[in-house]
Amino acid sequence: MEFTITLVIVIATCLVSISGFSNQKIIDDLIFYPPSVKRGQVYRFISHGFIHADPAHLIFNMLALYSFGEGVEFLYSYPFIFDTKSKLVYLLLYFTALIVASVPDYLKHRHQYHYRSLGASGAVSAVIFSAILFNPNTGVGLIFIPGLRIPGYIFAIIYLVISTILAKRGQDNIGHTAHITGAIYGLVFTYIATELFTDYDILNSFWRQVTGSL
Repeated sequence: MEFTITLVIVIATCLVSISGFSNQKIIDDLIFYPPSVKRGQVYRFISHGFIHADPAHLIFNMLALYSFGEGVEFLYSYPFIFDTKSKLVYLLLYFTALIVASVPDYLKHRHQYHYRSLGASGAVSAVIFSAILFNPNTGVGLIFIPGLRIPGYIFAIIYLVISTILAKRGQDNIGHTAHITGAIYGLVFTYIATELFTDYDILNSFWRQVTGSL
């Protein structure tokens, strides 16, 4: 078995998250808590991505990360894309996404002492949307409709619409804003990275694939 970056992140996240299920101190030390960030504990912008609320939360995020992350790593390593820079670019995508996806929640809740959030959803969303930008027609399955697979770009639209609606309702403890921010960041990061480090016209490729399918 090849230990890809994705697999290493999945294993590390599972180990820390599982430890946190039975040790509240681990959760308290790593969770994203704006008042602690204000006191200088900026590491929480990243550390919260290694803990999860429960096994279902962990399994969902890690399955999504592994499913899409392995493909993104492979795409990044293409000679005409990032080649030898692929691992560095992938690491930058994942860990900067953890930070960026939490910024809106920090700005919104920095004076609220009851607000806490955890999970890798923002970074996972960034990886998923990076994959979709490269391969918009790749089929994505829907958990609530077994057997149905829809093109990635259609999934992206549905994902953003549903996340926006749920974020406005605010009736649960899930960071839907982080999902949206992470998804958009994944697209922006991928576009900028390809512009800086490659000659690959990713927007043109995306458009050709989408219109070709229609």
